Formats: sequence, structure tokens, C-alpha cells
Amino acid sequence: MIPTSRRSGILLVDKAGGMTSHDVVSRVRKLAGTRKVGHAGTLDPMATGLLVVGLNGATRLLTYLVGLDKEYLATIRLGGSTPTDDADSQVDVVADPKRLAEVTVDAVEDAIRGLTGEISQVPSAVSAIKVDGRRSYERVRAGEEVELAARTVTISAFDVLAVHRAEFFDVDVRISCSTGTYVRALARDLGSGLGVGGHLVALRRTRVGPFGVADAKPLEDISIERDLAAPADIARALFPVLELTEQQSIDLGHGKTVTAGDPGHPASTGPIAAIAPDGRLVGLVAISNGTVSPVINFPPDSEQQ
Repeated sequence: MIPTSRRSGILLVDKAGGMTSHDVVSRVRKLAGTRKVGHAGTLDPMATGLLVVGLNGATRLLTYLVGLDKEYLATIRLGGSTPTDDADSQVDVVADPKRLAEVTVDAVEDAIRGLTGEISQVPSAVSAIKVDGRRSYERVRAGEEVELAARTVTISAFDVLAVHRAEFFDVDVRISCSTGTYVRALARDLGSGLGVGGHLVALRRTRVGPFGVADAKPLEDISIERDLAAPADIARALFPVLELTEQQSIDLGHGKTVTAGDPGHPASTGPIAAIAPDGRLVGLVAISNGTVSPVINFPPDSEQQ
């Protein structure tokens, strides 16, 4: 049996609130007995939900997971703004109660429509985006004024699930969005558009590409032996598949090009998962003019250092 420390694969972790993504990586390193652990897409400490974690050779797949679209459940609090656009800082601007009482659900939904589709979004100043080599949030905490450039993101769904009125006006929403979207910024911009301010008070990531939080486990319930998904299983969910012969598997594993079974096989527009007869992921490949060329190889777990 291959030692746990050499096994490659992907873990779907349901991150608890209060933990950083790095905390999760550190815990998985101890569980698996390996330093080679990474994750695909940071979750803030206040956020919960799906964190995709890669071990050993499967960390090579994380590059392709980071760019996938994501889905969140969130609660946006209207009527107050915070310096961080979320509940990690105190409300410092409170809307006039009369103005807040005039905000209707129809007005909220109308403002949300303006934040749906392809939009230009200015990330929160306390994001991890680097400015001249330093994280934006580090500059803000040092007392610097930071202005980040707007970026184009796509919000494919922004649905109101429930509303709760009290001192503030809380809106439960479901958001599907492209990578690079800041849900905190959506909360800020929604409140700003309504003229009452807004910030994020709860966030749960429920999906990354084809992977859902329903298939994830809390960190304390994770078993590396039981829960580590094989690289081939993950690759099959992400890419078209090319089933290899034994000889093709050997040749590609040595970095050689091989001929596709069908000389008329169309050129690939993205990576293709090359799977050996024993079900192992040999690598990601490209196909052009009937020739299969390796893009990234995945050595067997027994060969990893």
C-alpha cells in the first residue's frame, strides 16, 4: 500500500468559520504527513464552505480549479457600512432609519439586476490583491490609502432567497459568479446603489465548478485514506478524456508524443485528461493533427519524492 504521505489527490473540505484557508492547509499537512499541500481559492476566516485542497502531485490540478466559477450563499446587511465591507470590522456609517424603512424588496431586486451579468467591480481595499509587491490589506492596516483598479467579473445568478427586517435590513442571497469576484464588494455596491450602505455578514461557498459542498466534510471528520479523491476522478470531472493504451501510457509518462487513435481527432482547445488502462491519470495532454503531446505529467504516487 502506498504511504499516505505519498498519495496524491483532492480533498473537499467544508471549512468552518474562524479558520483561515492556511489553517486548513496546515491541518491537512499534519493529517497526511506531507508538506506538499495547497488549496484552490482562499476563503476569508468569517466564510464557511467548500475549500478544495490538493495533495502531492494533485496540486498540479489546482491551477485549473482556481479559475472555475463559484456559487455562494450570503447574507447582505443593508443600512450600515464597514471599513472592510464585511462583519470583520465595526459599522462606521449608519443609514437614516427613515431612509432604510423606505427600501422595498422590489427596490432591492431592481438594484441586484444592475449587479448581474458582466459588471465592472472594484475589489475591497482589504483584499489580498498585491499593490507594488504588498498585499492591499497590509497597506490598509498600515494606514495607507489604497485604490484598486476595477475589474470585469460575471455574475450569472444573484437571487434573493429571504429578507429580514429589524434594526437593519438583511437579505439572504444566492450568487453564482466568475472567479475573481468579491462578494463583499457586491454587498457594498448593493447598499451604495440603494443609498443606505451595506456589508456582508455571512458567506458560505457551496460550489466550485462541478464540485459541491454537499460532498465535502468538516476538517475534523476528514480521513485521508477514505476521502482523498484520485487525480483521475477529478480530471474526469474537469476535462474531456482520452483513454490510453498501456504503451501510450508509458510513452507519455516519459514525455514522448503519441498518435491519437483517430488520426482525424480534432485539435483540442484545452487540456485533455489522459487516463491509463489501470485508471491512473497519466497527465494532461493536447491533441493537434492526430498527435498527442504532454502538457503536464502526473507520476505514479510510488514515484513521487
